[in-house]
Amino acid sequence: MENTADKVELKYCLYARKSSESDERQAMSIDSQIKEMKELAVKEGINVVKVLQESYSAKQSGQRPVFMQLLTDLRSGEVNSLLTWAPDRLSRNAGDLGSLVDLMDDKKLLKIRTFTQSFTNTPSEKFMLMILCSQAKLENDNRGESVKRGIRAKCEMGWRPCMPPIGYYNRVMAGVHDIVIDPERGPFVTEMFKRAAKGESGRTLKVWLDIIGATSRKGKLVNLSSIYLMLKNPFYYGMFEYPIGSGKWYKGSHEPLVTKELFDEAQKQIVAPKRVKWGSREFTFRRFLTCYSCGAMMVGEEKFKKLKNGDKNRHVYYHCVRHAKDECHEPYITERDLVEQLLIISSRLTVKKISIEPGLAKAIKKFENMLETMNPNKKYSKTEVIKGYAKYVLEKGSESEKTQLIRNLNVKLAVRDRKVVEI
Repeated sequence: MENTADKVELKYCLYARKSSESDERQAMSIDSQIKEMKELAVKEGINVVKVLQESYSAKQSGQRPVFMQLLTDLRSGEVNSLLTWAPDRLSRNAGDLGSLVDLMDDKKLLKIRTFTQSFTNTPSEKFMLMILCSQAKLENDNRGESVKRGIRAKCEMGWRPCMPPIGYYNRVMAGVHDIVIDPERGPFVTEMFKRAAKGESGRTLKVWLDIIGATSRKGKLVNLSSIYLMLKNPFYYGMFEYPIGSGKWYKGSHEPLVTKELFDEAQKQIVAPKRVKWGSREFTFRRFLTCYSCGAMMVGEEKFKKLKNGDKNRHVYYHCVRHAKDECHEPYITERDLVEQLLIISSRLTVKKISIEPGLAKAIKKFENMLETMNPNKKYSKTEVIKGYAKYVLEKGSESEKTQLIRNLNVKLAVRDRKVVEI
């Protein structure tokens, strides 16, 4: 077969590539490839009109932007030959290899020159090119299978093949790798499970962790979502799933931080909050109640109970955040009990005990007009109107109306033994 490369001026593109993946750590650097091939070009009089380089894996077809540009340059005739360190720099997959061979068949790619070989549009040389690139693909596939086998073997030995969760760290001693308990963070993880098993919510645990200064390995405070993920992680009692979602479970060789019984008890108690739009959920009385015992704020928390018919009942509780005193034992109070006691307090309201901002004044006036419409022959004092409005809002008002009312009270409210008291 007549070799077209002997009659046409060859315009070479020098292509250099190295992947950042672990399988090519031993490959020559891009700078070294370019240096060596430029020296070869000078030595043999090779006309290099363009230099392209990239750091991409060649395992998958069509994933390298610079290589795709190279194919475009070959199709347009800007270049018609390639200069590269070795065939596997061009391709480690069948798709990209097929594109190169097609260009050779179409006489768009006239010659491929590597450091040790040349390939032109002849059956034997194209076959050798395909053999070498296919060999590179075979090495990739075999390496992938070896990695998978190694991971499976590691799991079967009880070693989770990724970074352990907070409370553990990887240790390498005398060439032996294992996972050990972090002496700084392990204890607070165990205590966190104990508190969760006793019914403390995620938000309460977050406050406690912040107070004691518990941090992640990066030195940052543990966020709420991480707390819920930790409480649901079976790694802490000695089991792990790999890959996640595969249903394949292994018994870990690491020392557990909690027992299976403690873990199960925590699962019964802890309920992760549903994702809601930021700022869309508000607890009516959160900003206006303090703990009588320690003076800390009372915060709201919601829980849902599933009914036999499939519906859910929402229950709201208020409890101390324990900022001021970690061991504060002031019990929670339900929102229902809270409202009932606020109704009693509202019955004792006087004009002096309430500030009336413009929004509230407008709402009270509207309520007064409603009363006069219902009882046109009765005259209501200002105190009666305020008391009536307060009772109406606490019993039937919206969350925003309740918040507005409590915000305008000139009394400070605290919770003591599930009772609302004025302080």
